[in-house]
Amino acid sequence: MNDSTREPQPALAAVERVQRLFGAQRAACLAQPYPGLAERRSRLLALKRQIQRYQDLLAEAMSTDFGFRPAAESKMLDLLGSVLEANHALSHLKRWMKPSRRATEWLFLGNRVDVQYQPKGVVGVIVPWNFPIYLAMGPLVTALAAGNRVLIKMSEFTPATNAVLTRLLAEIFDEDLVAVVGEELADPNVFTSLPFDHIVFTGSPAVGRIVMRTAAQNLTPVTLELGGKSPAVVTRNYPVADAALRITHGKSVNCGQICIAPDYALVPRESVDAFVAGVKQSFQRLYAGRTEGNPNFTSVINERHFQRLRAAIDDARAKGATVVACAPEPAAGNRQLPLHVIVGATPEMTVMKEELFGPVLPVVAYDRGDDAVAFINARERPLALYCFSHDGSERDELLRRTHSGGVSVNDWGWHAINHDAPFGGIGNSGMGNYHGEEGFRELSHAKTVFRRHRWFPTQLFYPPYGTRLQQLALRFFLKEGDAALGAKAHP
Repeated sequence: MNDSTREPQPALAAVERVQRLFGAQRAACLAQPYPGLAERRSRLLALKRQIQRYQDLLAEAMSTDFGFRPAAESKMLDLLGSVLEANHALSHLKRWMKPSRRATEWLFLGNRVDVQYQPKGVVGVIVPWNFPIYLAMGPLVTALAAGNRVLIKMSEFTPATNAVLTRLLAEIFDEDLVAVVGEELADPNVFTSLPFDHIVFTGSPAVGRIVMRTAAQNLTPVTLELGGKSPAVVTRNYPVADAALRITHGKSVNCGQICIAPDYALVPRESVDAFVAGVKQSFQRLYAGRTEGNPNFTSVINERHFQRLRAAIDDARAKGATVVACAPEPAAGNRQLPLHVIVGATPEMTVMKEELFGPVLPVVAYDRGDDAVAFINARERPLALYCFSHDGSERDELLRRTHSGGVSVNDWGWHAINHDAPFGGIGNSGMGNYHGEEGFRELSHAKTVFRRHRWFPTQLFYPPYGTRLQQLALRFFLKEGDAALGAKAHP
């Protein structure tokens, strides 16, 4: 092989390192397959304390990676959520680990059946750039609670955060328990092709398909949290101004770069103008009428994503939409893009085809509740749905007739940080859950254990068949077959 085709040495070193780390974790898992309650609690407490100790360094690093991100926003969204997740696991871990006693079939009365929750082994966690700590720590907490070892793949867009996280974890965990790889691993397929016992991936549906396809080569189970176009439905019996305020917050925090941000708003036709005015007024109140240089407003992560959002806005304008900017445009080189409302959004526009993942809010008018439901159901199932209604029957009807990963009523997003409840998508927005007990179960193997009583005569079910006991059991449970079926099958 000549020099022009040889793999660059740093890339080769990264591949070798991730393979070595996986091998070390696999060996450690075999040596200690079932850590006890005290050890798991000790690990979670150490992790929680490190998050608290490193909060300022983490916030500073995230701001560096974004170009600018308010420290308070990083602490509230990434670090507070991580600590709450750890607190919840610590409070409930003893109960989660307890084997579950199950009932035997009537035929096996006197025996015992339990379900034991066994660590799966080595869990791979693939973290996106938008919440690099929370979306690393959430799965990490759950995986450690379930007794697993964890290899984390961070985004190439967050090198400063990756460095701080690596240092934070290295102080409390050996690499055969928890390890981090980041931007140095140029080919993510190297990571997903490892024979993990489970992979947790957070990202886009397009990449999620690749992760699932690669993981399938090793029959590795996956948890996919994939986002999508999450609708916010404003009904006629909810105050338009209040709905506008809450949707504006959901579309502006972290500059709208959130997988569960309201992607578009469905608004009664006669209320569209009032809603748009309410969004602009709310944005100007929250951010003092400007974004450039605003200490409370996050930047778009990089120039590529900034230009992607600009192109979507321009596409909507060119196809006939009215674009309402909620604050002055930033100067060249500044990525603190203000919220843009797209009035008159139509299905052929980019803003209605792709997940926006930024401060762009299409508004779709509807006439009847059935029209709003039909609009949602004609599209891929979203990660979240937001219903603004004070009518209980109306809310229940909307939730019954639509599918989504989760729901917040009369607000946005808060269902995702209540850690006693599962969080996950459905269909195009993902599969599986993490958070809470469901997350613990997802990253554990539920192993059924049947214990035969010493004197229980299971041999009565052995051949030769046709004994009196077997005949009685079959007659009791199967009743009488339909003899006429034989005649119908053979005319």
